[in-house]
Amino acid sequence: MSSRMIRNRRRWIAAGLLMILMILLSSGCRRSEPAAGRSSQGEQRTAEQEKTVIGFSIATDTFIIERWNKDIKIFTEAAKNLGAEVILQLSAGGSQAQIEQIEYLMKKQIDVLVVLAHDTDLLAGVIKTVREKDVPVIAYDRLIQGVPIDAYISFDNREVGRLLGRALTGARPVGSYLIINGSVRDNNSYEVNAGLHEILDTYLAADQITLVDELWLQEWSSDEASDAVLKVLERTTDIDAISAGNDQLANAAIGRLAERRMAGTVAVVGQDADLLSCQRIVEGLQLMTVYKPIGRLAVRAAELAVSMAEGVTPEPDRYEQNGSGTEIPAYIESPVAVTAENMEQTIIKDGFHSYQDIYRDQP
Repeated sequence: MSSRMIRNRRRWIAAGLLMILMILLSSGCRRSEPAAGRSSQGEQRTAEQEKTVIGFSIATDTFIIERWNKDIKIFTEAAKNLGAEVILQLSAGGSQAQIEQIEYLMKKQIDVLVVLAHDTDLLAGVIKTVREKDVPVIAYDRLIQGVPIDAYISFDNREVGRLLGRALTGARPVGSYLIINGSVRDNNSYEVNAGLHEILDTYLAADQITLVDELWLQEWSSDEASDAVLKVLERTTDIDAISAGNDQLANAAIGRLAERRMAGTVAVVGQDADLLSCQRIVEGLQLMTVYKPIGRLAVRAAELAVSMAEGVTPEPDRYEQNGSGTEIPAYIESPVAVTAENMEQTIIKDGFHSYQDIYRDQP
């Protein structure tokens, strides 16, 4: 089967899974339209309908990643436990589709909007319109740029980069490095890169390590990463360490290394604690993944959304700049570096993945 056919098959499988997930989530997350007291044009809700309604807009190019499935399920369950309802919308065609879905959510009389942005710059116009209608906006995981918003909740992405750098320099203090950054449309890619270079630049300045290449991707795409790594390997196989923007990109790199029997000899790191990466860590094919306890993040985000819908802004952990001239209240959780040595004390202890799933191929 050709590479093109394999990619098309992956896209069809992802699309099918996405449709199934949307149906399952919609049965528990969407409000049914009342027979009276409300219209699709946004009339005033009746007293019986004064439940907090959260609109959640998500970019589907990232939704097929294992991590986001967990975020959404935990968030919606936490919101339900707080007495709120969630209207979930998944964009199907990039930024323009996400803009249209946000406009749709506004017609549904939401009390607060939570956004996982496809492009953190291109949503500024529609977000400005939302806030002009006095609907609070919370940026989930990715900081929306260029327009004031009400809150930003995520992990410390610079610390993610530092953890990647510390793991690699600890394992390969001398050698040739390849950096695979995430999407150029995602502000987190730049934050992770900045934290990574805080660690690597000292080694680069001392000529202990050299950069074979530093790649930037258009999307968080394993196919794009795989193609980019292949081009590097066709040029040189002198690579001792690879820093990947997330575990999908790390797995794409490991796949290309395996074709040259280099998997396991090159130190590879990523983030998100995907199950495949956790399995590869205990197998010795990946050095480390950055685990982000998304249970805490998603529950905190649901609590934040309900509070802001009620007009209450909790004390932030700090403030962030997003190019709007306004400081954004930021609610930041801490990431954790996970290796084979602390897998049981972190991933398994938290129930993120089971012992049986991670070690299923181990004797």
